Amino acid sequence: MPEVTTAYEPGTPCWVDLTVKDQQAALDFYRDLFGWQGEVGPAEFGGYAVCALNGRPVAGIMAATAPEGQPAPPTVWTTYLASDDADATQRAIADHGGSIVYPVTDVGTTGRMLVAADPAGAVFGVWQPLDFFGAHVVNEPGALTWSELNTSDTEAAGRFYAQALGLRPATVEGLPGYYALTVGERAVGGMQPLPDHLPPGTPSHWTTYFSVDDCDSVVDALVKAGGSVIRPPFDMQAGRMSVVADPQGAMFALIASPDSP
Repeated sequence: MPEVTTAYEPGTPCWVDLTVKDQQAALDFYRDLFGWQGEVGPAEFGGYAVCALNGRPVAGIMAATAPEGQPAPPTVWTTYLASDDADATQRAIADHGGSIVYPVTDVGTTGRMLVAADPAGAVFGVWQPLDFFGAHVVNEPGALTWSELNTSDTEAAGRFYAQALGLRPATVEGLPGYYALTVGERAVGGMQPLPDHLPPGTPSHWTTYFSVDDCDSVVDALVKAGGSVIRPPFDMQAGRMSVVADPQGAMFALIASPDSP
């Protein structure tokens, strides 16, 4: 199994979490869909739930809270990019046209985090590991397998992520207009213009892809559990995929690669 045992290289997607109005309902939904084990966490961390797959941390789910008089955070999956110095990364984000949504914060002894938006408005997190480096399992059914930036301006986004986070765009043979986001020589994510299947006015955003062993059957299970289908299952270069939303509206993608079990 593709278990991760060391910290991720800076710039690499290392963790994803879901902000949602009904945390327990989300925990139940993803337990049934992916087999995750998770429960509401300690109060000092806002009840943050670290979900596990076969005993290994795979993603987080937290309740959407906001200061009195402020709007609640959106229901959304957030991608976190690894950093070895959150403060320096925060400065680089601001220096290259990004904006800080939540400044650097210590999360106990587990790590340091911030949330930012790129120049086109796509929101992402940054994680500097201390005791916790991120997802302990990737690229297997029920786990994170790809992170993709859908943006209104690929040229500007490519410059920003290269300058601020060391993620460099590279063209992909056979996929005109699609870019791999690379750390060194390794593709760790993707980037493309906002796709046509999304509703008009959809802002730039990062999409979380979860691996599944059978895309069609998982989509059927999702619909039966109250989720919705944004783009039905279809075959593409990397496998068979679908874009979906959970019952509370958080969008994500499912993909079964040709070599899935």
